[in-house]
Amino acid sequence: MNTANASINPMRSRLVWLGGLMAALLALFWSTFADIVHIWWRSATFAHGFFVLPIVGYLIWRKRSILQQIPFTTAPLAIPLIALTGLLWLLARLTEVAVVEQLAAVLLIPLLVWLALGWAAIRVLAFPLAFLLFAVPMGEELVYPLMQFTAAMTVGMLRLTGLQVFSDGTFFSLPSGDWSVVAACSGIRYLIASLFLGVLYAYLNYRSVWRRIAFIALSAIVPVFANGVRAYLIVMIGHLSGMRLAVGVDHLIYGWVFFGLVMFLLFALGNLWSEPPLTDASEKLGSDLPTSFPPEPARRSLVMLTLGLLMLALGPLLANLTDRPYTAQSLAFEMPAGRADWQALSSPITDWKPRYLGASLEVRQDFQQPVTDHPALAGVYLAFYGNPAGELVNSENVLVTQNDPAWQMPSRYAVQARIAGQDMTVNESKVRSSGQTLLVWDWYWIDGHLVASDYGAKLYEALAVILGRGQRQAGVVLYTTMDEVKPELARKRLQRFADDMLPSLAEHLNAIH
Repeated sequence: MNTANASINPMRSRLVWLGGLMAALLALFWSTFADIVHIWWRSATFAHGFFVLPIVGYLIWRKRSILQQIPFTTAPLAIPLIALTGLLWLLARLTEVAVVEQLAAVLLIPLLVWLALGWAAIRVLAFPLAFLLFAVPMGEELVYPLMQFTAAMTVGMLRLTGLQVFSDGTFFSLPSGDWSVVAACSGIRYLIASLFLGVLYAYLNYRSVWRRIAFIALSAIVPVFANGVRAYLIVMIGHLSGMRLAVGVDHLIYGWVFFGLVMFLLFALGNLWSEPPLTDASEKLGSDLPTSFPPEPARRSLVMLTLGLLMLALGPLLANLTDRPYTAQSLAFEMPAGRADWQALSSPITDWKPRYLGASLEVRQDFQQPVTDHPALAGVYLAFYGNPAGELVNSENVLVTQNDPAWQMPSRYAVQARIAGQDMTVNESKVRSSGQTLLVWDWYWIDGHLVASDYGAKLYEALAVILGRGQRQAGVVLYTTMDEVKPELARKRLQRFADDMLPSLAEHLNAIH
């Protein structure tokens, strides 16, 4: 009787400590976890997040008999990792990288379990704790590549069918009508849902590591190609019905029905190689884990757990110290005057305008260069961010919104350019309406650095924060009119315009404080 109490009391004490650490985590990182739940609620892509915690709870409950056999000891190595993860959370919060902030907060959960329960417990609970990563709303960076793949696959299958198709990026036209692949049709929802179910299925139905990896790989590959087939079938239904069917919300319904059928077939295939469940005997501990162990000294446990709690509070404490109220300031920026006979125009050359939300200052100027009978037309748009209230690198800041009634952006990709003697990468896009086509270059200016990628911009933003230089950022957009028959002429014109304007733009941006 005394022996049983000796083994149960330390377990209960350690679980109480773990509960306290989890309560502290929720309190200290409440805003981050609230943002995660808010995304689950508003985005159908991540609605599966509501099921993550119940599934993890069930998976842990299945391990209860093993957990009763293992020693619970503190893990000192978890303490510095908790501190580093908290600092990663802080850096992501200061630079407004929401997905990294949320990932860091979720990663603190297994680290706290490791700290409170030790190595043996973390080995037993490795999969349930890793499954918590599905709670993080991540994967949106795959939307545009998936849109491009789906459009290319759909167009290819339509041509194999014998239909005449004119394609331009994610937009394509058939004799019966026009189509485009938008974010909702990218297949990201199917991909994430398939991975979510596929990982869980592989864990519950296989013991072999290779079978699990193979099924998870299928869960990632199948929905991507299935989405291309889905898009092709929807276009064919619309084409054959004279654009009466599958052209509205009903094509989304057809898509989910098709996805359900694909997942049923995938699981039916996976069931052919399923392995028998573990028996009670095979659930026992391996010989490498001790079944009897001396209890950890209470003082050592108290010191380790207290240190872990202090390291957990480090990130939020520093966030409060660095969170200063923003005082609005008056910003002024004088667009560079015409250079190399580029003459400023009093009226715009286009009614198109990129969307940058929360910018401290937006300026725009169009120019002409009368070097031929047909003057070269080009323009520059700047969105400057100089306060914490706005976020430059944001998925909502786009050249063209997907629901824009007049403008479309068929293509966007990174290209190498040499501008004003400087080798750099720019994002090149084609933006068009029914009456005009523009060739557009855009990049970020972050504290004097020019960068095209979102990740690179965030790294320079983090560096500026670490160096205490504050927020000095701008979105730079250059554009020119384009003849789609001779696109190279527009590219050469934009290159010349960028060469002439970049030095002056950089000088004026650096002057803003």
